[in-house]
Amino acid sequence: MDIAVITLVLSILLGMFIVIPRLRKSDRVKQVDSNANFKASKSYSKAEVSLHNKRTDCWIIIKDKVFDVSSYVEEHPGGDAILAHAGDDSTKGFYGPQHATRVFDMIDDFYIGDLQK
Repeated sequence: MDIAVITLVLSILLGMFIVIPRLRKSDRVKQVDSNANFKASKSYSKAEVSLHNKRTDCWIIIKDKVFDVSSYVEEHPGGDAILAHAGDDSTKGFYGPQHATRVFDMIDDFYIGDLQK
């Protein structure tokens, strides 16, 4: 009888360690989504974007959306090619044949707002 009770208690505790982290993860996803919505309301002028034209402070424009790719510059497989349009419109370069389709999903992580019209 004691073994059955101990087994039941351990099963419940083990279940809690599996279920609770998953709930927390979903809460974090909701929080990130709400932060993305907050950032989406920000808009930048072309002049403001043009100030961010350095390796350590690199913003680009793709289809009237602004992306802060500063943290990605050193990781960019194309080397310094990403800097060719730092602070400027990179739409043509971004949609060139050199990029695999995974890049189109990855860029959303760097989105900070829209370009003012």
